[in-house]
Amino acid sequence: MHITKVTQNLKVGDKVNQKTNHVFVFLEIFAHEGGIQSYIKDIFRAYLGLSQAYKAEVFLLRDSPDRLNLFEDENLKFHYFKNQSPHLGRLQMTAALLKCLLQNRPQQVFCGHINLAVLIQTLCQPLGIPYTVLTYGKEVWEPLKNQERRALTSADKIWTISRYSRDRACLANGINPKMVEMMPCAIDGDKFTPGSKQPEFVQKYRLTGSKVLMTVARLWSGDIYKGVDVTIRALPQIAQVFPQVKYLVIGRGDDQPRLAQLAKDLGVSDRVVFAGFVATEELMQHYHLADAYIMPSQEGFGIVYLEAMACGVPVLSGDDDGSADPLQDGKLGWRVPHRNPDAVAAACIEMLQGNDQRCDGQWLREQAIALFGIDAFQQHLQKMLLSSVFTPNNK
Repeated sequence: MHITKVTQNLKVGDKVNQKTNHVFVFLEIFAHEGGIQSYIKDIFRAYLGLSQAYKAEVFLLRDSPDRLNLFEDENLKFHYFKNQSPHLGRLQMTAALLKCLLQNRPQQVFCGHINLAVLIQTLCQPLGIPYTVLTYGKEVWEPLKNQERRALTSADKIWTISRYSRDRACLANGINPKMVEMMPCAIDGDKFTPGSKQPEFVQKYRLTGSKVLMTVARLWSGDIYKGVDVTIRALPQIAQVFPQVKYLVIGRGDDQPRLAQLAKDLGVSDRVVFAGFVATEELMQHYHLADAYIMPSQEGFGIVYLEAMACGVPVLSGDDDGSADPLQDGKLGWRVPHRNPDAVAAACIEMLQGNDQRCDGQWLREQAIALFGIDAFQQHLQKMLLSSVFTPNNK
């Protein structure tokens, strides 16, 4: 059935809007900022832009109503269950969720994290309500506990953000790849736009006359896969070709002292600028400082690559991860072995020379938004929701 025709059918009659079509259940959205939280907010933003016939209820285990919520709407109702006793909060959410399922019999329940999948399976299966498990990345890349794996494989569908994440999850947990559908991350082209280097930031970070490489990442000792240390090791080679190169690192964490010491040991400490935490509203101005965005990482997807591309900044990623999707297998950026400083250095030199089409900021932005902009994301979400409505339990 054609999507437009189905949407028109869904719009018939105001009474349709009285029934809850979808239920979303997440650990948290507003208490912390991160890739998963950003992705979920994009889903809500797109959901609110769909037909008024769509109505959903959202259950948040670890969020409280005192957080700013820009998505609260008559078609998107939120329930909060943060409690000083996590056990009590979970019990309260379970009771409220069961009541909602019994009263509304929604068309689909969306489980926002593998840690909630057993609960969702327990509530939905006896009621015959299909459920979809949303996966983001490494939380499903390794073998799961038996109960979690059964909850995942018993789902109506599984959404994930990249081919790489799908393949790793399926291999580790014996999942049929046909169950898994792609719901990639999105970029807001109105929020992330090209622009000139702001003098106050150039002065603040002492970047006058510099060629600037940039990374946005958590600097946690458990996240060394982000590749900040690899880029620091590449700097001596890059500096031989571009003596004015500097590396702007945005983020904070307990690994910063090690990274600073590495830069000192390599004699490039004057080239590495640790900017610390940067608020989301100032992030775009920092992308404008960059001549190239460098993150030789292992990502489930890598939303930061889209942010950089939307700002017209060329990007470098690892070559064995989910970044293959935003970088379109290398069409939109450089992909290199993620722990190889020599490969990073060679690619950075090419990027700073600027002779490749992948350095054309306007072209790069157009490609990124056409594939991953909010409009494309919204259309994809509608297609996925309609698929859930009209082909339930279709494994």
